[in-house]
Amino acid sequence: MVVLMFLLWIILNGRITVQITVIGLIGTAVIYAFISKFMGITIKKELRFIGKTGLFLRYCAVLMVEIVKANFAVIRIIWDRGRKVEQTIYTFEVDLKREISKTILANSITLTPGTITVDLVGNVFEVHCLDVSLIEGIEDGKFMQLLKKMEA
Repeated sequence: MVVLMFLLWIILNGRITVQITVIGLIGTAVIYAFISKFMGITIKKELRFIGKTGLFLRYCAVLMVEIVKANFAVIRIIWDRGRKVEQTIYTFEVDLKREISKTILANSITLTPGTITVDLVGNVFEVHCLDVSLIEGIEDGKFMQLLKKMEA
């Protein structure tokens, strides 16, 4: 984080001089010390976060693919006039430990067309699905696998 703050300082200044570099180093060190003391951020936590950045980017890519696939599924449901839509509320339990992981999963489900996370209490999700066919893979799909890896 210190490196990123320092690089941001240099970029925002637009040039590199000795004075700008020294002030930037001192400023970022003071800000980092403040953040470390009052927000509980440590170098160990930062290194762990950097190590999981690849997994997070992979999660974002999987989310984009799932959004596109769900868009096409919803389009098929809309265009098939003879088909009877079977809306449902699907309840399932997850074994994610961290609240942020549960929140990311709930938001990912809501971002995917045709599904909305209605409620999240503890480890139990309630999801409204536009059609029963959209439930497939919600409980133990790619989202869950990647979130479990990120928690580990």
